[in-house]
Amino acid sequence: MFSAACERNKGPILEVLRRRLPARATVLELGSGTGQHAQHFCASIEGLSWQPTELAPHLEMLRLLLLQPPRPEGLLEPLALDVREQPWPAGPFEAVFSANTAHIMPWEAVLALLAGAAQVLSPEGLLLLYGPFSEGGVHSAASNAAFDAELRARDPSMGVRDAQVIQAEAVRVGLNLAEGVDLPANNRMLIFRNGVGMLER
Repeated sequence: MFSAACERNKGPILEVLRRRLPARATVLELGSGTGQHAQHFCASIEGLSWQPTELAPHLEMLRLLLLQPPRPEGLLEPLALDVREQPWPAGPFEAVFSANTAHIMPWEAVLALLAGAAQVLSPEGLLLLYGPFSEGGVHSAASNAAFDAELRARDPSMGVRDAQVIQAEAVRVGLNLAEGVDLPANNRMLIFRNGVGMLER
């Protein structure tokens, strides 16, 4: 299994992580997929400890993929995690990271992701959500609008999420938007900080 999207976006995402993560951070990844992000970021950031997770039916495949050499230092054994179920890994984590998951999760799972992240993050810890997002109901590109329509036709519970709606729901659980970073291919990184109420311009 190989994700061409992960291969394309791992470089831009890495630059955000390098700028934002504290030294020797422990990161919980939600929905690790093929494990390409976990392997690349651990190999590229010294002192990083990365906890991959995946839904139980896909965990064994992820484990096998992460066994492929070279296995970078700091890459932990993957865990089964459904964001809607407890318990989550105890943490605390300096960051929770998830890429290209919010638009394929049902909305109740997105809400569970926000609430769960708030519970396991350290004070000042970061939630980093990567993927396509609309803004106030407006898509950033025609391709994102088409992707949204395709997702909703496939399953009405899926769809490109509105960054403003996610921000409002995040505030309810104590996560406040610190930064929104525009990245290639009409994707964004939404960065929330645990327990801080000031938006960085």
